[in-house]
Amino acid sequence: MDVQEQRVRFVVAASRREKPFTTLCQEFGISRPTGMLWCERYRQAGIAGIAERSRRPQQSPTQTSAELEQRVVEMRQRYPEWGARKLQVLLAREGVELTRGTIHRVLLRRDLVRESERRRQALKRFEREEPNQLWQMDYKSPKGWNAAVGPLSVLDDHSRYLLVLQAVWSNHGAHVREQLEHVFLSCGVPDAMLMDHGVPWWSATAPTGATALTWWLMKQGIELHWSGYRHPQTQGKVERFHGSLERALQARAAPRQHPQAWLDEYRREYNEVRPHEALGMQTPASVWRKSERRYQPQPPPWEYPAGAKVRKLDCQGKLTVKGRNWPVSAALRGEWVQLEQIGERVLVYYCRTVIRELDLGNQRATAVARWFPASDTRAKV
Repeated sequence: MDVQEQRVRFVVAASRREKPFTTLCQEFGISRPTGMLWCERYRQAGIAGIAERSRRPQQSPTQTSAELEQRVVEMRQRYPEWGARKLQVLLAREGVELTRGTIHRVLLRRDLVRESERRRQALKRFEREEPNQLWQMDYKSPKGWNAAVGPLSVLDDHSRYLLVLQAVWSNHGAHVREQLEHVFLSCGVPDAMLMDHGVPWWSATAPTGATALTWWLMKQGIELHWSGYRHPQTQGKVERFHGSLERALQARAAPRQHPQAWLDEYRREYNEVRPHEALGMQTPASVWRKSERRYQPQPPPWEYPAGAKVRKLDCQGKLTVKGRNWPVSAALRGEWVQLEQIGERVLVYYCRTVIRELDLGNQRATAVARWFPASDTRAKV
């Protein structure tokens, strides 16, 4: 679970007071002071207030001396294509003993690291416990395909099973929906899906960021998540697959006449033949299984939890709370949403996904994109 999503769920559970606060903290694996801090930050600033913050110290009394930093800079300027590992060896030959991490931080401070070298490693790798708990979806880059967009990929997070590899050559929502309907019918429906902030599953102009495609997915009871803004590592598994696909394309040269036939064969090989290191050298097909959740072309109205506070949006997609009309989404006009009030703030859920946060005190409605940095989440209406 994403850090910010975990904190939202904790704050919601704490506001309900269904369990002792200490017990709730134990279930979330945090201390009581940390739980109180999360609640206080949410009270002050809402969802943006409980986003992960930098742990960088304000002061560094043990920072590398200016003289040693200059030695590192001079060595980098002499060998501009060399990284911290190689520079460490050369500096050691001259009697300067510095760790690789220290050298890299010096290069960062002096702005001597090229953008292509700024590879932020994940602090903790995640993997869902069972197949179909999360699917990752993305487009391959158009490089090498002689098209505006590359193939559409859908990958199971747990098993790495490749459910879709289709040359749709378009990022139109209707074409993506067609592919998803096909895979939903044959493989079932996942619990959640993870995507980036690109067309057609995200709209920068919509108040909620959602599109017709994402509303359709929500109605299937799929909980939607979006990756970090300009942070593709969040979708690491599908990005890693695209790297494998790119290398195969360069080595084998996909035929221009029938690219889909080549993709179909590669998908079969990837799922059923190619051993995967992260799976203990098993194949994705041997680990994956169909979802037990069936696809419903005409899903019934979503049933919110018993006792939940639900309201119906008006013909303009607005919601009346405390005597004021709040814009939620014109695309959801006439739909039912769930309200979860925490102090002076109200979280608005559509099916299983949080779509709006209402600040009753400041009279402001905020779009919710749970993987955005805090500075990018505030979208005033």
